[in-house]
Amino acid sequence: MTIEEAIAWIHSRQKFGSRPGLDRVQALLNKVDNPEKKVSVIHIAGTNGKGSTVAYLRSILMEAGITVGSFTSPYIEEFNERIAIDTKPIPDSELIHYVEKYQPIVAELDQDPAIGGITEFEILTAVMLDYFAAKKVDVAVVEVGLGGLLDSTNVVEPILTAITTIGYDHMDVLGDTLHEIAQQKAGIIKENIPVVTGKIGKGPLIEIVEKAVTETAKIYRYGEEYQVDYLRPDTTWGELFNFTDEAGKLTALKVPLLGRHQVENAGVAIELFHLYCERQGLPFEEKTIQKGLEKAHWPARMEKISDEPLIVMDGAHNGHAMKRLVENVKREFRGYTIKILFSALETKDVDRMLALLSDIPNARIYLTTFEYPKALDLSRFDKLDSRFEVVSLWQFGLGELLEDMGSDDLLLITGSLYFVSEVRQLLLNLGGTNEKS
Repeated sequence: MTIEEAIAWIHSRQKFGSRPGLDRVQALLNKVDNPEKKVSVIHIAGTNGKGSTVAYLRSILMEAGITVGSFTSPYIEEFNERIAIDTKPIPDSELIHYVEKYQPIVAELDQDPAIGGITEFEILTAVMLDYFAAKKVDVAVVEVGLGGLLDSTNVVEPILTAITTIGYDHMDVLGDTLHEIAQQKAGIIKENIPVVTGKIGKGPLIEIVEKAVTETAKIYRYGEEYQVDYLRPDTTWGELFNFTDEAGKLTALKVPLLGRHQVENAGVAIELFHLYCERQGLPFEEKTIQKGLEKAHWPARMEKISDEPLIVMDGAHNGHAMKRLVENVKREFRGYTIKILFSALETKDVDRMLALLSDIPNARIYLTTFEYPKALDLSRFDKLDSRFEVVSLWQFGLGELLEDMGSDDLLLITGSLYFVSEVRQLLLNLGGTNEKS
């Protein structure tokens, strides 16, 4: 079997869609001796901020000499990166091994109407846990796929949990209100297992606190049990901040990603690291945290991939993330003429995202689409004001935009992470751009 054939088989399970529930993945894990019981897991949920929180925490843990598995989605550079140990994607040979192991098991389970139709994400969840158990990682940092309560990753038995943010996304599955969405996210909270929360509004936070009380899970809240104080942008690229909790105050920490929300995500990661150190009897040292943060890399999140011309990419794929992106652009790029290449999935609140983008001064927005199920349908944009333009082929539109770039121009590529990753690969393959972490 080739790696292309292995990935194609995994993708073939997309036909079963996203199906909330734990019965199928649990049946699969039962067939392979329950690896979910053999891996120490830090489980992270949230509408936005999960990925960069995973990246920060993973990097800090690695700096402390800990072997770290990580499970993230979607992928930006290569499929295998979703399952990684110490940032190294699962090797092709290992992924092929697990596909060959799971194919007959999945075929067998498909014969049972009650648990047939195991999905792509459920298979990836099982492979991830099996791989991490076999490699005996010290800890796995696992990002929830969708929601929390009924997400297939919720089969894990975590040592710590975290919920980064609560916002409107996947409302067809998670509910129409922030309270309902918070209840789904809070489903990862387990009995007597500490939970860290990010910057979450009072209403949704009530749901999380109530769940924590029910589960007798000690809660560590942003702005309460720990504090994050934003200072200013770094002189190169990134943000500076202070962090305070019961261990004391850490000053002038730096994250290499742009945006105030990044210091909030880093705060969640630092508090998780503190709790992990307490649990494991490890030293909680400022130099480990600072070096870990500075080495963290999370592509397509306010990522500058070129200075000349200035190109920034951000996978702001829902209204909550887009609001943060617009705030950052307004603050960080005053005086620039901003060209925005945007595409998204039809399942998202595209109208709200475009309304937010149109609030950026000196911006012109180019709407496009890409090869992906439910990608943006350009035919519905028949009436647009002068700030918008439709580009049927993003590759040609990108080329024209780059040709017209001046020294005072910023090209912002945003929307679906699937779209952004496609554009990113093309740009990094061109000789005229210089990648910045």
